Amino acid sequence: MSKRETYSDTFTGAADSGIRKIIGCDDDDEPARKLRSIMLKVINNELTTRQKEIIMLYYFRGEDTVAISEKLGISPQAVSQMMSRARMKMFRILQYYI
Repeated sequence: MSKRETYSDTFTGAADSGIRKIIGCDDDDEPARKLRSIMLKVINNELTTRQKEIIMLYYFRGEDTVAISEKLGISPQAVSQMMSRARMKMFRILQYYI
């Protein structure tokens, strides 16, 4: 079975915009800066190596799932699934800080 070349997943919605808002926070906003610091600790300490790599490529380097899948040698659907699991893990931990 060959990989779908037309797969596109943009992860829209409140969860994605929330993560992007935290990542792009202004350094003058103290609560947002603390939340970003906590989120980065969660990414580094709680996610698997593959999940961490996918989250960093997607949110910090701005790559889409197709580009990530080509870099990692996996299908775009696998990237999407791993990202969803990573986001759920991040939100379960972050809910204690919000």
